[in-house]
Amino acid sequence: MEGKISCFHCGDPCQTTDISYEDKWFCCMGCKTVYQILNEHGLCTYYNLNPGAGNKIKGIEPSKFDFLDSAEIQDKLLDFKSSDHQKITFNVPSIHCSSCIWLLENLPNIEPAIMSSKVNFGKKTLSLDFNPNKITLKQVAELLGKLGYTPLISLDTISPAQVASSKDVYIKIGVAGFCFGNIMLLSFPDYLGMEIEEELSSYFSYLSFVLSLPVLVYSSQDYFRSALLGIKTGFSNIDIPIALGIVALFVRSCYEVFTATGPGYFDSLSGLVFFLLIGKWVQGKAYDGLSFDRDYKSYFPLAVLKKQHDTYESTPVYKLRVEDLVLIRNAEIIPSDAILRSPVASIDYSFVTGEAIPVYTYQGDKIYAGGRLIGKSAVFEVTKAVSQSYLTQLWNDVDSMNRKKKGSSQSIIGKVSRYFTIAILTIALLSAVFWSFSDVRQAFLVFSAVLIVACPCALALASPFTLSATMNVFGENKFYLKNTHVIERLWKISTIVFDKTGTLTTNNQKEVGYNGTGLCEKDKTAIKSIVLNSSHPYSQAIYQYLNHADEKVPEPILFSEAHGRGVTGIVGERQIKLGTSGFAGVPPTQSIHHAEDGGKVYVSIDEEPKGYFNIQNNYRSGLKELVSKLSKTFRLGVISGDNESEKKLLQGIFPSARQILFRQKPDDKVDYVKSCQERGEKVLMLGDGLNDAAALRQSDVGVAVADDKAAFTPASDAIILGGQITSLDKFLRLAKSSRKIIIASIVISFLYNLIGLSFAIMGKLTPILAAILMPLSSISVVVFATMAVRMVSKLYKFN
Repeated sequence: MEGKISCFHCGDPCQTTDISYEDKWFCCMGCKTVYQILNEHGLCTYYNLNPGAGNKIKGIEPSKFDFLDSAEIQDKLLDFKSSDHQKITFNVPSIHCSSCIWLLENLPNIEPAIMSSKVNFGKKTLSLDFNPNKITLKQVAELLGKLGYTPLISLDTISPAQVASSKDVYIKIGVAGFCFGNIMLLSFPDYLGMEIEEELSSYFSYLSFVLSLPVLVYSSQDYFRSALLGIKTGFSNIDIPIALGIVALFVRSCYEVFTATGPGYFDSLSGLVFFLLIGKWVQGKAYDGLSFDRDYKSYFPLAVLKKQHDTYESTPVYKLRVEDLVLIRNAEIIPSDAILRSPVASIDYSFVTGEAIPVYTYQGDKIYAGGRLIGKSAVFEVTKAVSQSYLTQLWNDVDSMNRKKKGSSQSIIGKVSRYFTIAILTIALLSAVFWSFSDVRQAFLVFSAVLIVACPCALALASPFTLSATMNVFGENKFYLKNTHVIERLWKISTIVFDKTGTLTTNNQKEVGYNGTGLCEKDKTAIKSIVLNSSHPYSQAIYQYLNHADEKVPEPILFSEAHGRGVTGIVGERQIKLGTSGFAGVPPTQSIHHAEDGGKVYVSIDEEPKGYFNIQNNYRSGLKELVSKLSKTFRLGVISGDNESEKKLLQGIFPSARQILFRQKPDDKVDYVKSCQERGEKVLMLGDGLNDAAALRQSDVGVAVADDKAAFTPASDAIILGGQITSLDKFLRLAKSSRKIIIASIVISFLYNLIGLSFAIMGKLTPILAAILMPLSSISVVVFATMAVRMVSKLYKFN
């Protein structure tokens, strides 16, 4: 019995039967310990997914992770750090199957101090949120080690594991290419029909066999590993028929060589693997180049106020450098790690942690990217260049916490690919049986050719490449989507709802006038100090209107903003209030409430009404034409928190709108979106991201409008630059065109497979030629999808 029992945890042979637990045998105490841990926490489903898939425990030195107790090292490794919440991303090379993913994403069930865990299988990384008051970073690493997933910790930008993985691909191609070339040279007499001595011919055949072994054992191992994994999980993937084809060629070739009945097909075998690897590498390069690289410059075309001498100038976030001083205003996102230089600031880290309780920080404290400033503006010194991926990851994490909107196209294609593979296996077997009655040798060739040429890869690539190309075009035209699933939801949109201020109107071109009691220079400077802290469009307009004041703008002692009502604060000894008449404390007899009133921001200083700023909105050019085009396909609505002063104007722009509602609070906007959805409508909402966060989250597609400012909301599915709103109809038409392109790509894939299969079944297609055609088919679908999207996008002539 000894040596014949497999370890219940890792699947390796047990060299002894002394280590057991609950009628289960283990190869070592480490595997037994992991099983006991999982069993105690009710996580033995791990073994149902992939029996024997556990990682073998090699033992960890007690002091291996002592360096993680160093605060300096923690600061370099942690993505985020607060008194009760820390985030870190580990590189875990031993992640290898679905069981690994399941186990690691269930870590909170093993250790409650770990709040969440997320695996990126492709990059083999594990992102963890944990409470440092209950578990230390060192203990987290040790827990992973005990489970067989020891993290590879490196302070370098690129981990050694990633570099090694990249080199491995090139080595496999090199080995396959070397063996393929030499086997071809040894096979030239057979190619040319030359007769050589039998002894020399046998020597060449045996030498070809030896050269084929590295190709079979090393270069092909990824296909065999993937195929075995597919069989274990019950999922029929494309590597199963490929692995069968390779085995069929090798077995047939060995039979011919060792029975002296032929030279075998070792050249076809090595060429097959070589071209498969080349095709895989080319596809990977194509995907890297064409898929949407969600870097920070693409996602957030936003700017912050950077200090230039004695003034602050708007600067794109990706141009920020270490030691730059930036002014962050109320509700704005801090785009990079920084040091607080103002005396005090209140930071909302809900963008990072999901917790909305503000954290008070003081001068000299380290502030992490992703925090949202609450209250008066503050100055920060940049300590890291803006991350190319961290805030993107946070944005996606926030979306997964709020709601999971998933598209259906990818899953449909996945199902088609699965049944496609099963059908191909059936066709290959039937074809082999048919040919075996007349030519056994040809039966092997036909069998392997069918398996290789009929590749569902092209089918599977149709959707992701089309959607990624569409996403790229959107991004180039200043419409930034969170992920490709947003495009799939755009296909189904039937209702479009607009906010007014900052969405239909421009933030940078407003006509401002003042009516009321005269304001002295100190009054103007105090008002300017308050509005500088606010990112609301009206506040920015007033700031620009008062920008002629020469006196240096002081920091307010206190500042607060009530969205939709106004701002207030104390500057020096003055208490300033700006906003609606009720908020500013203007008596009803002194305020004006009629349609011609216009946009008014009332002012009171020390509870004494002073007057109002009259702000005339400028609507975006081309808005009426956009509405005319959209109304032919979609139901339209406008919901605004402002008064009805511009009702007639909006009725002229939206003559066929279902409703134009004013004085809408944030909850009213959510209720309006819900009422549309209850009628079975799919809602696209556009808002400026200030008072519209909840409604954007509720809508099927929420789009935050940004006019070169950083006060956007993570509740949105997309960000669009204000000037591109008038191209909304073009974006929606391109999104719907992408669906047609996917269908066309699928048709091309099926046509290719029908043609290739017909030649393979008739025995007119050799395995090596099939291996060349297979990656070409995938590349042709990729090229068609991306080129079709580009050509269609040019027809729409974006601004």
